[in-house]
This record gives sequence, structure tokens and C-alpha cells, in this order.
Amino acid sequence: MKKHNFLAFDLGATSGRAVLATVDGVKFEMREILRFPNAIMELHGKYYWDVFSLYKSLKQALVICAEQQIKVDSIGIDTWGVDFAYIGADGAILGLPRAYRDPYTVGKPEEYFKIVPQKEVYDKTGIQIMNFNSLYQLFAAKQEGYTPLEKADKILFMPDLLSYMLTGRQVCEYTDASTSQILNPRTKKFESSLLEAIGISSSLLHDPIFPGSVVGELTDALASETGIGKVPVVAVAGHDTASAVAAVPARNKHFAYLSSGTWSLMGIETEEPIITESSYRLNFTNEGGIEGTTRFLKNITGMWLLEECRKEWKREERTEYTYSQIVEMAESAEPFRSLVNPDEPEFANPPGMIEAIQAYCKRTGQPVPDTHARIIRTIFESLALRYRQVLESLEELSPFPIECLHIIGGGSKNSLLNQFTANAIDKPVIAGPSEATAIGNVMIQARAMGLVNDRMEMRRVIARCIETSVFQPQERDLWNAAYAKYRKIVTR
Repeated sequence: MKKHNFLAFDLGATSGRAVLATVDGVKFEMREILRFPNAIMELHGKYYWDVFSLYKSLKQALVICAEQQIKVDSIGIDTWGVDFAYIGADGAILGLPRAYRDPYTVGKPEEYFKIVPQKEVYDKTGIQIMNFNSLYQLFAAKQEGYTPLEKADKILFMPDLLSYMLTGRQVCEYTDASTSQILNPRTKKFESSLLEAIGISSSLLHDPIFPGSVVGELTDALASETGIGKVPVVAVAGHDTASAVAAVPARNKHFAYLSSGTWSLMGIETEEPIITESSYRLNFTNEGGIEGTTRFLKNITGMWLLEECRKEWKREERTEYTYSQIVEMAESAEPFRSLVNPDEPEFANPPGMIEAIQAYCKRTGQPVPDTHARIIRTIFESLALRYRQVLESLEELSPFPIECLHIIGGGSKNSLLNQFTANAIDKPVIAGPSEATAIGNVMIQARAMGLVNDRMEMRRVIARCIETSVFQPQERDLWNAAYAKYRKIVTR
């Protein structure tokens, strides 16, 4: 069978990378050919993405492929959600895109709900309320009298903006657009009333297209400058989590997933959105998936607590631990001595994470974790129990029984937390792939090329080619007792 080469650009908030994959429909191989920095830049009190620097890095990857005489069959781009750029009627990019961490949206949802009630917004979009959602960014820009908005003909979300820079073609990819809190997941169209209520025309938005659609070919100038030729650009699942979920190596549809990293996303894949009183109360969100599916999920604080503690130990004590050392320390500490709710607001961005954890334990009448090992054990056990709490809510709302949990992303390498999670949820945990986002990006390109037929065939190929680890539940009674203790602590 003929082999095809696919180039995946996978961009995160701190770095991006170019991954080259060779796929023949039966197996695939991947290698990273370029990693490049990405960072929020502050200028005059506003926070931006330097999209022109990102464009230069994309071009550099194209040059590398050309120099290595690699015939690239297509290109796909995935990024984070919600952020966008303004485009003029002449096609000009009207300034750098604002970043989701720009404080101009603080308090804007509450102001917006005075115009359109919060429940109405959720009923129309099924998206959890976060101040940086695109809807509130546009609302804040309108109140600012922000010049790019006033002059804009269209907006392009981040993956669409980069594909526009490569091809000159403007599109709006469904999965990334779904994070905006403007898209209706039932109709797969934008809710114009949500923008018109604040004096913004819905003509700013292109109609969504679905993953696997071809955007266009590289511009003549770019094809010539890089030497790579006229390569097509495919709109993959532009939102990175949607690409990651596409790479879950599931055998059937009865699974939940946990995209695990600094932040975790736990959810299920459904044919239709779930927008109910319960989903609203529990703050679940309905984001777009491949083949018009819905990723019904909840955001959970992931390894953020541990990463912040590690920074403090390195800065203040000049102590830096490897992950193997961290696991050994956690295993050495007394189990279930102290527990926290990782999603409490006090852990969102505290001056000191260690002090925040200790203060929480003291406030809730628990022993204060006073060693590094005890702090690490507290974090790992608390995350596993929080995962159980969210999974129980998912099971109540799911239209199908959940048989197992697939953990994907960087956190899938943490074998101790994986085992703790299996123990806590009393279900098998399948860990891997850690490179799920890039794999999903590549396999959607392969599907666009006709190498695989649908998402389940994609997943069968991934399951054959990627090594995973299975963790079976252990110590059921001990973990049930710990969960009862956890529930009492977090409801105090």
C-alpha cells in the first residue's frame, strides 16, 4: 500500500511543534521535525499572540521538509480554543490576536447576562461559562471601542487564521468554533442573536466546516519560497482536545476519556449534545468533535498543583525532582492522610501553592502535609478522587454505560496516578497515547485522503500501532472509604 506523509502543526500556549507522520492505512510512524516557542506578549496593557512569529516557524518546518526531499501530502493545524483575529474586507489581518489571559474579559460574563440571561446562553450553546470565551471577548472589545473590531469584516479562530496565512483561504472549522460560546451544538450553526444583542453583526463569522475538509493549497509564493510545492491544507479538528479525543484507541463507543496534563478534561463522545438542568448545574460543556459528534466534558485542574509545587521547591529550596523521584516519594507517604478539592478557586493561581494546600487542610480539620512526599501524595490521591466525582456525574448524564476510562496526553505517562485513578473509579484505565493530539491531527488528514473510512477505523489503526498500558482496579474497599472521606471534606 502506498505511503503518505502528513505534516501536523500542534500549537499550545507555550510552544508549538511540527510532526511528520507516515501513514499507509494500516500503520503509521511519527517524528518531530521542529519545536518552536510560543508565548503571550504584553504591550500597553493588552495581551497578544505573536502570530507572525508562529507563521515564520510554520514556514521553517516547510523548508525542512523540502530540504529533506519529503513529499508532503497534506498539512493540518490544531491549536487552543476561543482566541481569534480580526480580518479586514481586503483580507488584511487587523493586528495581533488578543490572548485569552488578557484581563479585559474579567467580569464580562456577568455584565453580558444583564442583556441575555445566563441560562438562555447555556441553553443555546451548551458551553460552560468562562470569562475568556469568544463571546465575552467580543463583548469586551465592543465596550472598548476596539479598532480592529470596528473595522473587521470577519474573524478567524486561531487554527483558521494560520491556515489562512498559508493558503489565502478563509474558513471556520467546527470544533474550534464550538469553544466560542456562540455556536449552537444542535444546529451546528452560530446563534446570531447572541451577538446582535450586543450590537455586533453575526456576518463576522463564516459558516462552520467539518474536520477533514480541504481548506486550499499553499499559496504560490509560499510554495515557491519554501520549495515544498503546492501542498493542500486540511481543516483537521482545529481544537487540540478534539484532535486528542479523535486519537482515543477505543474498541467501542462506551468509554470516557481524560485528556491529562497541566489541566485535565474528562468527558464522553456523544452523537447529540446534552443540555439539561443537570448539565447546567454541574457546569458541563458541549464542544464539537469529529464526524459532527459532541465532546461532552468538564474541565478539571490536573497536574497544575504539582507543577506549581515543583517550581516553589526549585526556586526556594533549589531542589528539583525527576518524575521517578516524585513517584517514589508519593509511594513512601502515608495514604489518605490529607485530601483537597483540586478545583477549589484558591488553587487557581495562589501566591504559593504549598501554602494554599496546607491552608486548605488546616481549614478542613485535616493533618497539614508537612513534607514534600506528603504534599505529592495529597495531590495524586485528591486528583484520582476528583476524577471519580466527575465520572459519577458523567455516568448520570451519559446515554450509554461507561465501561472504561482512556487517559491520553502527557499525564498518561504517570503510572502511579493512573493506578490511583483505576482504584478510585473502580474501572479499567487504558493509558496512552501521550502524543494524542498530533496523532489525531494526522489521522484526520489520513481520513481526508481516504486511507481510513471513519473514526472507529482511525481508532483501530491507532490501537494497533500505539502501545498502551492497562490498569485494573485494586483495593476497592480502601478507596471507597477514602472517597467517602473526600466527599465529606469537599462539602464542608
